[in-house]
Amino acid sequence: MSLGDGHAHTLGEPSSWVRRWTHLVAPGATVLDVACGSGRHLAWFLNRGHAVTGVDRDIHTAKSNCPTAHLVEADIEAQPWPFTHTFGAVVVTHYLWRPLLPAITQSVAPGGVLIYETFAAGNAVFGRPSRPDFLLEPEELLATCKDFTVVAYENGTLTDPMRCVQRIAAIRKPTVKSASDAPTVYSL
Repeated sequence: MSLGDGHAHTLGEPSSWVRRWTHLVAPGATVLDVACGSGRHLAWFLNRGHAVTGVDRDIHTAKSNCPTAHLVEADIEAQPWPFTHTFGAVVVTHYLWRPLLPAITQSVAPGGVLIYETFAAGNAVFGRPSRPDFLLEPEELLATCKDFTVVAYENGTLTDPMRCVQRIAAIRKPTVKSASDAPTVYSL
């Protein structure tokens, strides 16, 4: 299955998946970028008026590219999860550390959005990453988001460059305060 990405990512270009589902993020919502790297998604959301937080073990490039972002330098694979609060959106691209999946999903506020895209099983035929530790198993993101409303999910092959990915856009179910609360409507 080809997912039709159609172009390679340049250093500063946000993921097409993130761009496609940005409209689900409420105006002014806080955004967390996990393993933020150079800050391409931080800049994307800053330019749309969001307060952004990025976490990575090296934040120097992100700090240069997004000086107004709140950046947390932490080795999230070896240290405790650095956040005790939730965010209106959590974005993860090209990163997988399975022990963090519960912390990542719990960092999405009720009614907030998770936009996640990373490499999937089968990617070894195209190059790196190739170790199963860094490749999602079929439907793994669906299982991770069992308490979310899934808006979009894909598992397949992208071109330019060729790679196997799994990606999801999901909304954490809002906390119901009363039976008269109106449901939230999201446009696709």
